[in-house]
Amino acid sequence: MQLLQVVNMFGGDLLRRYGQKVYKLALHGGFSCPNRDGTLGRGGCTFCNVASFADEQSRFHSVAEQVSGQAASADRAKRYLAYFQAYTSTYAEVKVLDHLYREALAQADIVGICVGTRPDCAPPEVLDLLAGYQREGYEVWLELGLQSAQDKTLHRINRGHDFACYRRTVAAARRRGLRVCTHLIIGLPGEGAAECLSTLNQVLAAGVDGLKLHPLLLVEGSVMARAWRAGRLAAISMDDYTAIAGDMIRRTPARVVFHRICASARPPTLLAPLWCANHWNGMNALYNNLRTQGVQGSALGMPFRPRA
Repeated sequence: MQLLQVVNMFGGDLLRRYGQKVYKLALHGGFSCPNRDGTLGRGGCTFCNVASFADEQSRFHSVAEQVSGQAASADRAKRYLAYFQAYTSTYAEVKVLDHLYREALAQADIVGICVGTRPDCAPPEVLDLLAGYQREGYEVWLELGLQSAQDKTLHRINRGHDFACYRRTVAAARRRGLRVCTHLIIGLPGEGAAECLSTLNQVLAAGVDGLKLHPLLLVEGSVMARAWRAGRLAAISMDDYTAIAGDMIRRTPARVVFHRICASARPPTLLAPLWCANHWNGMNALYNNLRTQGVQGSALGMPFRPRA
């Protein structure tokens, strides 16, 4: 892939380290979220599709069944990372988490685990659990959905935590030697390039091993969808996303691995921006931006150079 020449992408990083393609299998552990069930609030984050939760629950299969089914359709991959992606995948008792995670790790050709969660749902006992798997030789990534380092934005989108919470969780994870990947959204209400670059700088200062960049997707069933329909919220254009994401990537050290640099969804769930209905629209635009204006790390004077 041409992107591997301009960005330190996770797929390329795994290929170099394992000597073969490693595929992430997205798993649903049946988790909810404290921002849905009343612990912190109700309704979830304003960009989230709340109504889909019941449907996903009804389709839930065992972790072993999910791993087996997805591995069978993985393209040219023979080794896998178990990715607990849906909702807050640490939001349960530690014994329950250990059972689910172990069920995934016990499957053939699984080399590690990625756990998606919130900064306020990674207590010490959960971090200790993940660090234990790492000591056993598994690859472990803690994926933290931050979205923005701006406290005003976090309040506006009903996130339920502040940036200080994120900073504490990252510090605790790094004390245990855990790899941290942080999710950031570009195009949130009230934010432009300046706020996104400020968020990047604060996240890098806190210490991070990986990043995921997403355009704001306006999806059916979310609070933001109502604002979009009422004309109070505009979707980010591909040109604006490409310009901001490209600048962020150029200001990111080459050692930081990008797990994702765009995102996609499909109608009827996706309302806007419609350019996100095709995964390759944003990817190709970003490749052209980085190829012509500078690769990852180039703004720091230390450009990314792919290794053979």
